[in-house]
Amino acid sequence: MVKRIIGGLLCCCSMVYGQNRSEAVTLTLNDHWLFSQAGTEKWLSAKVPGTVHQDLIHHQLLPDPFYGVNEEKIQWVENEDWQYKTSFTVSEELLNREGALLTFEGLDTYADVYLNGSLVLKSDNMFVGYSVPVKSVLRKGENRLQVYFHSPVKLVMPQQASNGFNYPADNDHHKEHLSVFTRKAPYSYGWDWGIRMVTSGIWRPVSLRFYDVATIDDYQVKQLSLTDEAAQLLHELEVKSVSAQEEQAEVVVSYSLEGGAKTTIRQEVRLQPGMNRIRIPMELPHPVRWMPNGWGKPTLYDFSAQLVCKDVTVAEQRHRIGLRTIRVVNEKDKAGESFYFEVNGIPMFAKGANYIPQDALLPNVTTERYETLFRDVREAHMNMIRVWGGGTYEDDRFYELADENGILVWQDFMFACTSYPSDPTFLKRVEEEATYNIKRLRNHASLAMWCGNNEILEGLKYWGWEKKFTPEVYQEMFRGYDRLFNELLPAKVSELDGDRFYKHSSPYFANWGRPDSWGVGDSHNWGVWYGKKTFESLDTDLPRFMSEFGFQSFPEMKTIATFAAPEDYQIESKVMNGHQKSSIGNALIRTYMERDYIVPEKFEDFVYIGLVLQGRGMRHGFEAHRRNRPYCMGTLYWQLNDSWPVVSWSSIDYYGNWKALHYQAKRAFAPLLINPVQQGDSLQVHLLSDELKTLDALTLDMRLIDFNGKLIKKESIKFLSLPANTSMCVYRQSLASLLTTEQRANCFLSLTLKEKSGHKVAEEVYFFEPTKNLNLPQASVSYKVKQRNGSCELTLTSSQLAKDVFIQVPIQGARFSDNFFDLLPGETKKVTISSPSLNKEGKLDITIKHVRETY
Repeated sequence: MVKRIIGGLLCCCSMVYGQNRSEAVTLTLNDHWLFSQAGTEKWLSAKVPGTVHQDLIHHQLLPDPFYGVNEEKIQWVENEDWQYKTSFTVSEELLNREGALLTFEGLDTYADVYLNGSLVLKSDNMFVGYSVPVKSVLRKGENRLQVYFHSPVKLVMPQQASNGFNYPADNDHHKEHLSVFTRKAPYSYGWDWGIRMVTSGIWRPVSLRFYDVATIDDYQVKQLSLTDEAAQLLHELEVKSVSAQEEQAEVVVSYSLEGGAKTTIRQEVRLQPGMNRIRIPMELPHPVRWMPNGWGKPTLYDFSAQLVCKDVTVAEQRHRIGLRTIRVVNEKDKAGESFYFEVNGIPMFAKGANYIPQDALLPNVTTERYETLFRDVREAHMNMIRVWGGGTYEDDRFYELADENGILVWQDFMFACTSYPSDPTFLKRVEEEATYNIKRLRNHASLAMWCGNNEILEGLKYWGWEKKFTPEVYQEMFRGYDRLFNELLPAKVSELDGDRFYKHSSPYFANWGRPDSWGVGDSHNWGVWYGKKTFESLDTDLPRFMSEFGFQSFPEMKTIATFAAPEDYQIESKVMNGHQKSSIGNALIRTYMERDYIVPEKFEDFVYIGLVLQGRGMRHGFEAHRRNRPYCMGTLYWQLNDSWPVVSWSSIDYYGNWKALHYQAKRAFAPLLINPVQQGDSLQVHLLSDELKTLDALTLDMRLIDFNGKLIKKESIKFLSLPANTSMCVYRQSLASLLTTEQRANCFLSLTLKEKSGHKVAEEVYFFEPTKNLNLPQASVSYKVKQRNGSCELTLTSSQLAKDVFIQVPIQGARFSDNFFDLLPGETKKVTISSPSLNKEGKLDITIKHVRETY
């Protein structure tokens, strides 16, 4: 009888209040937080989103982790528990709303959340956002919210102690590899390019939403089919009603293109208490397709879904959707097994890089940093980025920018380089993580595929784990692999994002030490670097798709100066070794440098030549991959960016400075490329095109010039026709007929591709010998400066060849229209430097260096 009375009262209240329903109100709860070390009562101001490390640094209770060897001085933080608290006010009006939802978009990682004395949430996964109904525990006036973070290290020690063996997670820089037990960004425990900084904190925003009737928990715009005539779409919504009775409502879905007219469909619905699943079909006539960078405009439609009750919009979600088809062609063929992306029915050669988190402290990454990164990616003619499995599922803004810039995303699940547990509790966490992130990301046009993990199957097969563990443990690792990557994750992708390609591991078959495997699928080729093979080996060690390969360099000197003092400027100083996480790294850089360059004595010159070496060597691989299409259909290098100032494989350093590698990637990824290459005793010239149209009536001009600017000979090939989306050899000649042995060390070949009108569409310079064998002149580079607010224009000239010219300015993140280029004799070269720090009044300190100056 009591239950009936309460139920009746609820219905009555619902009907009375229903007449005054209004739009949802969201309170952001990111302000006025305090934090303390557990066990103390010393509360200090905190920043949310943030981490305890950032708060300790702000209050000068922790040294700059990036400077010197301070990494050693911050390790105590990971062993402590931490508390965060805030309070907020709720009005009677808000308290009378039908529902209240507290949302933590990211808690890192083991956290107990208390609201007004009630335990409302226990989190155990950094990669999941949590939304909790809290209406019953809210109070009129002041409300107290507190989060208790358990040490991610200490909490799992009992699990490690009972496990019986230490997992092979060698990138975890701790004698006990605890990271595998926790669903937390693996790289924070250390990597071979990463600082160990095991964070805790409220790392993504917090909000409290008051609403009536229902929320839209999920809204997917599913593309059923796409032709030039029409796109068949299905709007799928999950609507959660908090009303105690059935509600009459209307769902309104609409779309528009770039601010144009809005097309709307309305559907009456009867909402039952709890979860309601609603499906609304739609036909969109004459769709404009989303195209990848370099192929056209990445067109996005604006879609919205509104829930309307009694003429009030009580809930709404919006998405920007690109209409396109993406197919991963992974099929057996006469060469083995293909692997490539077909976009809108056209085979696409993938050009791009592997992405790691942009900061060791994730909340430091601003919208501006995301925007700058995608500008860097787009300007380098990339069309794909791989979100690598040792980091994190990225912020929504990352995927929005990928959509807006036409950059396809290869998305790993967050597993890398070690076997993992597969007990029921762990599998439950992974299932929640997969569900949350698949739903969050599946509307993005840029999302091209899902991959279960990075290199774990390769590790199981080839990294010697069978010798480190008992046969029982080793076999259980394989069984656990199947549970995670061949059962759970593909099942979730099939259920929630069924049209998207999934593969269980990268690479899934090819291994860089086994040439017979290279014809199958994607490859991680570490023959260059770990295998100490030459860059020229990339001409023949060919994959079907190169999803990882790389070579290290130091960052430039202005970045080194942020973490080291002049007395540390030695290759093997304690500080340099502290910022070199690959144990063989510095020695390998020198080994490779000795092959092709004269190794400088000065540290600053060694750094510069190392940058040149990395850029030139990696470009050799990019060109080999593009030249050998369609056998090879992609090149994603390791790695795009850094998470702290460090010696690494990156092409952009922590402060946003392009290394030589990024400039060389930009050149090698150009839509049209002239690619000269020596094959045996002959010179071949290939033309590489990613254009979607055939180019006719082209002329290739070739001029042999000495280092002082004297023309030795010239030759032209006319009436060339270059088919769309292809690689084609257009010239082959013996070296002996081109130039003498002596000329090889004193001349270069200048190549220019022109259209019928005479307009240049591509240029290239080719040298016939390694740089150390060239008789480089002691060139003097002169320049003029025009300085403005926000930019500076340099005009450079030299009467002799200046090889690999590097322009330096003491401004972090300054952008150059070009850098690390060959300044040809008699050439006038204009370079624009841009930065908000530049102004026309101040004098800019400019340093110009070229290879000959390091001798």
